[in-house]
Amino acid sequence: MAVKNWTIDKAHSAMEFSVKHMMISTVRGKFEDFDGEIIGDADDFSTMKAKVVVKAKSIATGNQDRDNHLRSDDLFASEKFQDITFVTKKINAKGEDLEVVGDLTIRGITKEVTLKGEHSGVITDPYGNLRFGLTASTTINRQDFGVKWNMVLEGGGLMVGDKVNLSISMEAFAPKN
Repeated sequence: MAVKNWTIDKAHSAMEFSVKHMMISTVRGKFEDFDGEIIGDADDFSTMKAKVVVKAKSIATGNQDRDNHLRSDDLFASEKFQDITFVTKKINAKGEDLEVVGDLTIRGITKEVTLKGEHSGVITDPYGNLRFGLTASTTINRQDFGVKWNMVLEGGGLMVGDKVNLSISMEAFAPKN
C-alpha cells in the first residue's frame, strides 16, 4: 500500500479519560471536539505520522458544573489554552500491537508520553475507501501538565487523583486510489 493522507472518522472515534474522585470512585469523561492529520502507509504503521488536536473546552463528563470547573483556570484554562495536542515521534508495530511515542501538550506544557495499544488492520469500506482502526492508552500525571487544582478532604486524601488514564479509539479513512 502507498503512503496516504488519512482522515479521522470522528463519528467512530473517541478521546476519553478517567480519574479518581475522592479516592473512592472513578469519574469518566471525553473530549467531544477533536481532529487530526495522519499520513503514512497503514500496511506499515511504523511509517505513520500524526498530529491530533483536541479542543479543551469540549470536555464532557455528564455533569455541567464539573465540566465548567474543568474548563476554568483552576484546571484546563480552556480559554487561554484552547488546544490539547499530540504529535507522534515514533510508532513501533509488531503484528497488531502498537507502541506510539509522542509529545502531549496540555496547558502549554509538552511532555513525551507512550501509548500502548493495537491496530485492526486495513479494510475497504462499502464506499470504496480504505479504513483502519486503532486503540491505545496511557496514564499521565496531571500535575506534570499544570493541571494542579485539588482540595484536601476532611477525612484525609484529595478530591481529585493525580493519575489520569487516557484512552483513544480511532477509525481513519482514505480514498482507495
